Amino acid sequence: MSYKKIILADDHTLFRNGLKFLINSKENFKVEAEVSNGEELLEVLQRETFDIVLLDISMPKIDGFEAAARIKVLYPQLAIITLSMFGEDEYYFKMVNLGVKGFLLKNSNFDEVYNALITVSSGGTYFSQELLQNLVNNFQVSTTPLEVESDDALSEREKEVLILICKGMSNKEIGNVLFISKRTVDKHRANILDKTNCKNTANLVVYAITNNIVEL
Repeated sequence: MSYKKIILADDHTLFRNGLKFLINSKENFKVEAEVSNGEELLEVLQRETFDIVLLDISMPKIDGFEAAARIKVLYPQLAIITLSMFGEDEYYFKMVNLGVKGFLLKNSNFDEVYNALITVSSGGTYFSQELLQNLVNNFQVSTTPLEVESDDALSEREKEVLILICKGMSNKEIGNVLFISKRTVDKHRANILDKTNCKNTANLVVYAITNNIVEL
């Protein structure tokens, strides 16, 4: 059976050992290399190819931010899943802007880690559910008007739908709040994704904040 090759970059040996053991218990993934800092990571990537890197943010010599930036230039096909002890918004958005495919908190249970690996290896993105929920809980409607000159700017109704999406509501719940059908919400959601070039809710969250539709 074929499997996805993983390189694990983290400066805590016990954490690496535990995560490696759990991942290698699955037939479809295998940790084939592990390093303790970003410098070692980049050296190994010069010699070997991998499918996914599990990348700690806080590492010596070269941290996760700089390592991710270099990887996206040198090895754009390599999917990055960030590992972090911290769920601060600035960490999350900086890594998303660098193009990582996933962001996991280190207190995540292994089921979530495994789901992230499955999703990312299939071409999707996965972000910590705890982190997204924390962001959602802090959302407010921005008082700053959105200024977009593109013909694809969101309509007022689409902005209303996007705000409710960011609050974690389902399409049915959004329909109930706005007194429209679920089918209409489905269409609005599809239009929003198309206009913003977003692929999922996590990307929509970033879009809404960076475009002042919602604020923390």
